[in-house]
Amino acid sequence: MKEYLRKYFILKKHNMKVMWKKMKLSKNCYLFLAPYALLFTMFFVFPVIASIYFSFTYYNILEAPRFVGIQNYMSLLLEDDIFLIGVKNTFLIAIITGPIGYLMSFLFAWLINELPTWIRSIAVVVFYAPSIAANCFVIFSVFFRGDAYGYVNAFLIDKGILDAPEFWLTNPKWMIWICMLVILWMSLGTGFLAFVAGLQGVDRSLLEAGCIDGVKNRWQELWYITLPSMKPMLMFGAIMAITGAFGVCDVTMQLCGYPSTDYAARTIVTHLYDYGFSRFEMGYACSIATILFFIMIICNKAIQSLLRRVGT
Repeated sequence: MKEYLRKYFILKKHNMKVMWKKMKLSKNCYLFLAPYALLFTMFFVFPVIASIYFSFTYYNILEAPRFVGIQNYMSLLLEDDIFLIGVKNTFLIAIITGPIGYLMSFLFAWLINELPTWIRSIAVVVFYAPSIAANCFVIFSVFFRGDAYGYVNAFLIDKGILDAPEFWLTNPKWMIWICMLVILWMSLGTGFLAFVAGLQGVDRSLLEAGCIDGVKNRWQELWYITLPSMKPMLMFGAIMAITGAFGVCDVTMQLCGYPSTDYAARTIVTHLYDYGFSRFEMGYACSIATILFFIMIICNKAIQSLLRRVGT
């Protein structure tokens, strides 16, 4: 055992020396990366570490943080029923809209990729526009108005399906499902653009080689050539889909109000917003953010392990 440890530390020391030599040879590259690394550390790494620290404190901005241990987490998981409603809604949104939005993004990108260049450019703008539309909530609030002038109510009453207008955006039975419909409509975002770029970057010689090796149809071409060639884009799209699904807040707040009826459209991020920016209980809000952070890491790891099997 001692001999094994001795060899291990010798090898580790040797690897450190080799790595240091490579770093010295590439010092110009690290100098160019230094500004981004500094900004990334300041605005991403440090806030995450600070959030984890404050999650173990009582902190209301006006007073100095007071260490309370795991009290915030105990209150969240054992006493805060509204948080548990938010967790249920968030996972429901993530399970339904995440995979469906991801598949929709890839499917539309795959279909658009077959179009001529000028038509493809127009189609990309048309499909991407809803994800950056500032007034998309206004459109759906008009569609689902709770009176006879709302388009959905007017159509259903005209067809005899409803006798009276339905309050779609205040009825707990419908709110979360309407929000998921809007989220899916807005899901063709950055991941969609990454898929379009990835499909454009597939080496055409691989497609020709696949035909020679026995690829007989487009589905085999997609599974054995296209998907393995764009794994980085698939990974990026999955991460963006997960981040978007777990970070839902604006859609539910704009459509269903803040707070929503019976908290039926509550999500984890909405709960975080409530405690962080309405009640200024930053320690409690940081514990919510920390839990969400680790949930997203676990989901990202699961998706990455699944995507590694694509095309194998």
